[in-house]
Formats: sequence, C-alpha cells, structure tokens
Amino acid sequence: MTYATARKTLAEEIPVIDITPLRDGSDPVSVARALHAASQGLGFIYVRGHGIPEKTISDARAAAYALFLADPAEKESIRVSDRHRGWLGRGGAKMQDDAKVDLKESFIWGFEDASGKTPEDHPLRGQNRWPGFLPGLKEVAMDYFHQAHGVAHHLMRGFALGLDLPDDFFLRSADRPLSRCSFVYYPPQEAGLGADQFGVGPHTDFGVLTVLCQDDVGGLQVQDTSGEWIEAPSIPGTLLVNVADLLSRWTDGAYKSTLHRVVNSSGRERMSLVLAFDPNPETLIDPRDVFGPDHVSAEPPITCGDYLVWRFGKAFAYRRKE
Repeated sequence: MTYATARKTLAEEIPVIDITPLRDGSDPVSVARALHAASQGLGFIYVRGHGIPEKTISDARAAAYALFLADPAEKESIRVSDRHRGWLGRGGAKMQDDAKVDLKESFIWGFEDASGKTPEDHPLRGQNRWPGFLPGLKEVAMDYFHQAHGVAHHLMRGFALGLDLPDDFFLRSADRPLSRCSFVYYPPQEAGLGADQFGVGPHTDFGVLTVLCQDDVGGLQVQDTSGEWIEAPSIPGTLLVNVADLLSRWTDGAYKSTLHRVVNSSGRERMSLVLAFDPNPETLIDPRDVFGPDHVSAEPPITCGDYLVWRFGKAFAYRRKE
C-alpha cells in the first residue's frame, strides 16, 4: 500500500503576493489587483509581508505541541463543546460521507472580549475551553488569533478593492466575528493505511477565508484547475491563504474555493496554525450586494451563521445526533 500522491508545484502556479503595500497603505490597489487575479484562478495564495512576528508563530507552535502531547486524560478535560470550542480528538472529523475519518487532532478557540467572555448567541460561538494544565496557552493562543485576524482583515480589504467595492465591504459586520482559530496536529501517517487515508480528507473550507501557517514538514495537496493534485509546500516567511466557500458564494463563483487535503508521509509530526475568518453570524451572503441588484445568482442568499451550522453538521461526528 502507499500514499495519495501529488506532483511538485510549478513556479507561479500558486502566486506569491507581498501585501506590505496593502498593510501600510502605500499601494493598496496593486495588491488588490493581484489578489483579485489569484482568487479567480486556483484560489490559493502565498502571502509575504503579513506582519505576524516570528516569535508569535514559534510560541504558538510550542504551546500547540505541549497540548497535543499531553496526557490523554488531560485533553479529555477540554473535549470539544457543543459550541465547537476545545480539543477534538482523532476520528472526530470526516470531510466526505464515504471517506475514512481524518487522522488529525485539533484545538479550536475563537473571539472573546476584553473580559474573556464570548457571546453565546449562535450554535458555533461559546466560551473558549482553555486547558488548566497549560496555564500559559491562552495568552499565546489569543495573541496568534488577533495577529492572524488582522491579516485576514487586510486581505478582505484587498478583495473588496479588487472587486471595485468600498474597502470595508466585507468587514461592515465583523465586530462579533464567528472566526475560529485552531491548532491542527497531524501524526506521522503510515503507508499501510492506504491511498484513501488522509490527515484531513479532500474538502473545501467552509467559511469566508482561511489563513494557514504551515511548518516545514509538507503534506498539503491542492487540486488544480485540471483536477490534478499538486503540492503546496511551506515557503519560509509566508502564510498560505485560500478562498473558502462563503467568499466563493458571495462572489457567485468568481472567486474559487478549491479542494485540498493533507497526506503526512514525512515520518514526522506536522503542525498547522489555522485562522478561519468569518464575519458576524447575521451577515447576509448575497452576490447582489457585490454585483448589483439585477444580478441573478446561482445560489439564494444565506446568512453566514446558517451556512456554517449546516456545513459543520455534515463534517463533525459530535454534532450529529445518533
């Protein structure tokens, strides 16, 4: 038996964009044009000049390893809540109905206010479940959340400008975001498990935008526009961002949400730091707001919150009632 394979990525097949001129305001339009073009192709983009300090990233990785390598009984004390916060063990996710369960483990947290409280006004938003056995993790995790969320905000301004919209178009209802961060741990994957076993199986991301910080292990594979799987390795100094389903729906398919998967054939542990950006749950996803009231959309309008509840119910076993 063997692993699912992918060919090496050709130069410029996944574009690399320096967003410094967008972040500092020196030339946001040129960055916006580049983001717009890239989002209509593969929908995956390497981002330089993102501004997240290397110490923030290294501290987050160290905290994540301390969590995942902790005693299983300790991890059970923060098992994922019905509000999708906490530790999700191996076998807790499956991306397609007929697929094997994923090998990954995750720890998920999200927005909280200055007092450490999170509004419980939606099925996918509730109190974060911080591990008492790792008292320093909260500070590190929330620092990463805020830094990555800031990157997402800059990118959403760029996408808006690329669509000839006001730069705050995608952020007008984002003061109580449904955004989630997660540490995702992939154990070394044995070849004997077969080519149909994945760290995470083929899927598109559910929300608006994903901001991914990879390590140097590799294993991420993306399906190109011809249907062939290609590697998306880590490039030092970059983040990898991708259009997710709701941004594709918001742009009526103009921006592409692309299938991807993870095969960790390295023999090493793999760690990803993931920010899934989403606005407030009541945000209406309606392409007519982008293209004008006479635009005829392929899909009906839906709120961000309703869409995510539907998608999470299909993907995560703990959310399905037996």
